[in-house]
Amino acid sequence: MYDIDKLVDQALADGFAAAGELKIEALEFLPEVRAMCSSDKCNSYGKNWSCPPACGTLEESSEKARQYSFGIIVQTIGQLEDDFDYETIMETAQKHKENFSNLIKKVKSQYKDVLPMSAGACTICSTCTYPDSPCRFPEDSMVSMEAYGLFVNSVCEKSGMKYNNGKNTTTFTSCYLLK
Repeated sequence: MYDIDKLVDQALADGFAAAGELKIEALEFLPEVRAMCSSDKCNSYGKNWSCPPACGTLEESSEKARQYSFGIIVQTIGQLEDDFDYETIMETAQKHKENFSNLIKKVKSQYKDVLPMSAGACTICSTCTYPDSPCRFPEDSMVSMEAYGLFVNSVCEKSGMKYNNGKNTTTFTSCYLLK
C-alpha cells in the first residue's frame, strides 16, 4: 500500500518547492504535445535516447504509463530578477534535475516499479550516444512528461497544483508513477 502524504513529504524534504498527488485521470496522451517535440526547440529531437523518436511511439508510451495506478508531481520554482533572467532559469532547471534524480533513487529503493517522467531531455551525458551506441545509463535516464504526450499545465491543473507560480517565476515540473 502507498502513503501519498509520506511521498509528498519526502519530495518537500528533498528540496522541491511544491509536491502533490498526480491524479491518474489527468494523464491525457496527446499527439499534439508529442508533435511539438519534432519542432526541436530544445535541440534534442532525434539526438537523445530519452526523446522522440528514440523513446518510442506515443502509443507505446501511453500503454506503459497506463500500467500505473497513482503518482506524485514535484516542482522547483525559481524567482527571476526579470523576464530575461536566463541564469536563474538554468540554475533552477539544474537544481530540479538533481533533486528529481536523487528523489527517484530514494523512491526506487522503497517501491519495486517506478516510472519517472522528467522535465526536459536527459542531460546525464554531455553528448548522448543516440543513435550510434546504446544508452550509457539506461537505469538513470528519464523521458520527459512532454515526450509522453502530456500537456504539463493540464496535468497540474487537473491534479490540483499550480503550473504558473506568478510573475517573474520559472517552474520546472516532473512526476513519477507507481503501482
